[in-house]
Parts: sequence; C-alpha cells; structure tokens
Amino acid sequence: MGGVEDDEPPSKRVKVSSGQSGGVSNGISLGEQGSCSVSDPMARLLASQGDDEVVGSKGVVKKVELVRIIAEALYSLGYSKTGAHLQEESGIPLHSTGVDLFMQQILDGKWDESVTTLREIGLMDESITKQASFEILEQKFFEFLVGEKFMDALKTLRTEIAPLCTNDDKVRELSSFIVSSSHNLLDGASGHQSRLKSRRKLLEELQKLLPPTVLIPEKRLVHLVEQALDLQRDACRFHNSSVVEMSLLTDHQCGREKIPCQTLQVKMDGQVSLKHKLSGHQKPVSYISWSPDDNQLLTCGVEEAVRRWDISSGECLHVYEKSGLGLISCGWSLDGLSIFSGVTDKSVIVWDLEGKEVECLKGQKTIRIADLGISSDGKELITVCKENMILLFGLEIESEKFIREDQTIISFALSDDRKYLLVSLSNEELHLWNIDGCARLYFGYLVFILI
Repeated sequence: MGGVEDDEPPSKRVKVSSGQSGGVSNGISLGEQGSCSVSDPMARLLASQGDDEVVGSKGVVKKVELVRIIAEALYSLGYSKTGAHLQEESGIPLHSTGVDLFMQQILDGKWDESVTTLREIGLMDESITKQASFEILEQKFFEFLVGEKFMDALKTLRTEIAPLCTNDDKVRELSSFIVSSSHNLLDGASGHQSRLKSRRKLLEELQKLLPPTVLIPEKRLVHLVEQALDLQRDACRFHNSSVVEMSLLTDHQCGREKIPCQTLQVKMDGQVSLKHKLSGHQKPVSYISWSPDDNQLLTCGVEEAVRRWDISSGECLHVYEKSGLGLISCGWSLDGLSIFSGVTDKSVIVWDLEGKEVECLKGQKTIRIADLGISSDGKELITVCKENMILLFGLEIESEKFIREDQTIISFALSDDRKYLLVSLSNEELHLWNIDGCARLYFGYLVFILI
C-alpha cells in the first residue's frame, strides 16, 4: 500500500509464529507467539495462578506486572530470545494474543483487520477505541494517497474516518489533502508525504494511547529505576550537584565531605579556574554582598568584621569594625558609595567606603542574624528586626513600615529590580512580597527542606 517501513538490523527483529519479522527494538516488541501463547493450557494455568501473587517484603509488587515489564525491558534491549524464554518459563505473556495480533497487523498494514482486533481487545473506554481507530485509519488514508489511490483514500475518509465523529476539524483537513494531492501530481509536489508516519511510529503513538494494562509503556522498567534513583538523590542530605555517578548496585548516600565549604573555582569567560582566595577573617564568613557594579565584594565574619575586596586583584581594600561589638551582616547603597552593616547591639551602621561612620541607626533595627537590603529608590533600608517581622526603614524621613509573618523568618532576598521580597519561613514556606509602594503579600509557595 505504499507504506513506509523502517530499516532495522536483523539481530533486533523478533520472530513470530507466522514467520514474519515484527519486533520493535524500542520497547514495542512481539514475542515468539508459539512459545508463550495464553491458549497453551500450562501457560494459562500459570498465568491465572500468578494474577494475585506478590513479591517483595512490602507486598505491593504484583508478580505478573513485574515479569511483564522485565520482559518488555529485555525486548527493548534487544534480548529477544531471553524475553521469549522468560514468557515461556513463567507462563506470563508480555501481551495477550489479541494485542500481539493487533501489533503485527499494524506493522503489516492490515488496517481493517487491526481495527476489528482493537475492538475485540475489549477496552473499557470507548473514546480510546475511537481515537485509536482514527489514528489507524488516518495512516491507511495517507498510505493510499502516497500510492496515488485517491478513490480508496476518499472512500476511507467518507465511510470509515468521518463516521467515528472524533475530530471534525481533522476530517476537513484530511479532505483537503485529497484535493491538493491531485493537483500536486502535475508539479511533482508531495506535501502529504511529510504527514505520513512509519508504521512503527504509529505503533509508538498507539502505545501511549492504550491503557498500560493492555500495552506495556515503552521502557517502563528503566523509567521506574530512574524514579528510584531520583528519590534516593532527593533524600540524600549531603548530595552535591557535582556528584553525577549513581550506581544501581547500592543505595545512594553522600557523606558530609560532599558539602561545599570552600570557594575553589571561578568561571570566567566560559572557563573554570581558581582566581583568588580571599583570606583574612578570623571567624567563618556568614554573609557576602556584591557591589552594584560587581567589581567589589563585602564579606562579613560571624560577629566579627566586614571586609571590602577588589575582585580583579583579590586585594582587601578596607576592614570595617566597631569597637566592642561584632558585625553580623552587610549591604551596599545603590550608588555603591556607602555600606550598611548590622551590629550585635541590634543597630545598623552606615559607613563610607573609607570606613568613616556616617550614621548609626539605633533601636531594634536588626537581630543577631539578619539580611540587609535597599529598596529600588534607595530610600528604604530593609532588615529583619524581629523573628517574625521585617522592617522597611525610611532613611530620609525616618519612617517605619513593617511586614509581619506568622512564622519565624529564616532569610530574605530582593529581586533584581528590588520591587519584590522573597521571604523564607521556618515552616518551609516561601512568601513573595511586593514592596513597591504599600507592602503586600503577592504569593506563597510551599517548599520541602530535608533535615
């Protein structure tokens, strides 16, 4: 009928009882029908006995389903003889004889027979049967067009496709191909050929459409294994994205040594290399802040001092300290000419770049562990002033606005345009606040943190 067949190495094909090649190596495979047919009394007996049998300590894995997806995996890997042997020994067929017959009919281009077999399979959902029939008859229609059998294509459209009443727009589109095809014969064009799928591609699409109990999803076992690895990685407390190798032979678990604790490399112009080691703090660094032009960096030790670094040279340009007190956070003004620092006495100090104290904002402006930020107009200082409260302090008129949360605030981050504030809470939620004008809650997100 002018169908388009895929070239496939002989070793990838599977023999069927009729002697025709029908295996599909990507997971849609036909086993050796004679060796595992459900019409065989012994196979039927073993299959019926195993319907409710479970394996594993939790009693949730059905033996029949496990054997079927193992068989599908063997066929998809090209181990056709092993897959057929598994079906024969277990008495559990990969597919029913009706499904195997249906798949072979698709590959052979026996469209009318395949539609009849599809209905005999007995799908519970009639809409799925109609949609699958539409896909099959559409393939039949296009193969007629490719073979220049226009009257047969027209008959298929009128008497078989249209009565399905599944997609009127698609029917009208198909009718247009008949008209255009006759004209295209004059100029050699063949636009409908680009719409023609290979029969194996059609089988893959039908596989996605039919229920998994009827036709095992492609590479189902591989998909389940990948899911298991993803869950193990997500449950690993110390997993680092640089750790890419995971084994199927052991459960995945990273040690504490996988936690990044030192800056070793910097990516410059697409190349990763060590640029500088910024040394000088006596205590662990708890806070960093980039300058508006990204040429300088502030680092703050735990209740210690703030250091300002030149990025190009790695040189420490200045150290900011408060006698008798420790600094706990740091941030830049919008013009990059002054810096802010939270202090252990809950005040905020404003410094110029040379270390001169310009202003000290007294009162409970911050807590011992707090983030700092500046609003988009540079007129408001944003800081955590209590465990569940954020302060927006007016620098010009010394006004105060507050954002209250029901839970303890862990940290916050400003958007690039400084109009939104993303707040992390102790109950594992993220709240997004619009602070451009009157502060209001914009959206809330639930997140999961492994502890």
